[in-house]
Amino acid sequence: MSVQQRKARERLERHQMIVAAARELAETEGWEAVTTRRLAERIAYSQPVLYSHFQGRDEIVGAVALGGFAELRDAFRRAVPSGSSGRAAVAALAEAYITFAAQHPAVYDAMFSLSSGLPFADETTPAPLHEAFMALLDTLGQVAGATDPELFTEVCWAALHGLVTLTRAGRLPPEQTAQRLTVLIDRLVGEEYIQ
Repeated sequence: MSVQQRKARERLERHQMIVAAARELAETEGWEAVTTRRLAERIAYSQPVLYSHFQGRDEIVGAVALGGFAELRDAFRRAVPSGSSGRAAVAALAEAYITFAAQHPAVYDAMFSLSSGLPFADETTPAPLHEAFMALLDTLGQVAGATDPELFTEVCWAALHGLVTLTRAGRLPPEQTAQRLTVLIDRLVGEEYIQ
């Protein structure tokens, strides 16, 4: 291994360590606890080393969000096996979304609520974001009917995000989440797609 290869590997490992420390700190103490000083202490590197990887907090949040989108994509793929369709597939997708948000609240905030600098829905959208959306589209596009599949997927995503956000904010009682999902899925999936 050349010196350049070793340095590149060490830099990647340090980058991953910073992102993992930020995520763990956010999950245990909240995003307000994620500061360059705290991260530097956690990973035993100086603040300038952190700044050599990230220009600021938004980039750190963005890196955590990218990891979250990759995990969400994988959760969708596990929940909805290839070739699945109809109401059962949509229900499994919705459950995977709600479960991910509940199990990873700080990551979910990085993905959707905090400033991350990540571009959505354009040619510069990073692969994990695009792939997570495509995983939604693969299932939801099948039940879009006469509606444009991408538009339908955006509306479904917005509805799921609304349920998560309102429940987490205490605006909707969490014990009725399953019933809300049933109502949403029944409205989204036309009778011709119920299997």
